[in-house]
Amino acid sequence: MTSSRPYLVRALYEWIVDNDCTPHLLVNADHAGVQVPDGFASDGQIVLNVAPSAVRQLQMDNQAISFEGRFGGVPHSLHVPSAAIMAIYARENGQGMVFEVEPTPPDDDTPSDDVSAGAGTSSRPTPGGRPSLKVVK
Repeated sequence: MTSSRPYLVRALYEWIVDNDCTPHLLVNADHAGVQVPDGFASDGQIVLNVAPSAVRQLQMDNQAISFEGRFGGVPHSLHVPSAAIMAIYARENGQGMVFEVEPTPPDDDTPSDDVSAGAGTSSRPTPGGRPSLKVVK
């Protein structure tokens, strides 16, 4: 299945804005494909205000969030892959959701660990660990 993260981010964004709060994204600035202004990340993370009044041309799809924003009065184009989003929350009260780190998909050149593929065994992954659902009030 595809990641539920982009769907949850879009839903929570709408919920936060509908409640007259300011949506913020916590982003892993070191994640591949993240384009944010240099010098604004701290410890490999950056918090982005994505309120409608703070950004232009906000686009949220299943692969990434992109928009134009100002940092120190200077306009920048930002691009954040969905997997780099660590949390979305309302600035005013902290309500939102924190996401678990998603495993990086293997490169096509990486040999498969499944040596029994095609030998009549199921290639479906077996579930492990606890569900990662979070309660949002």
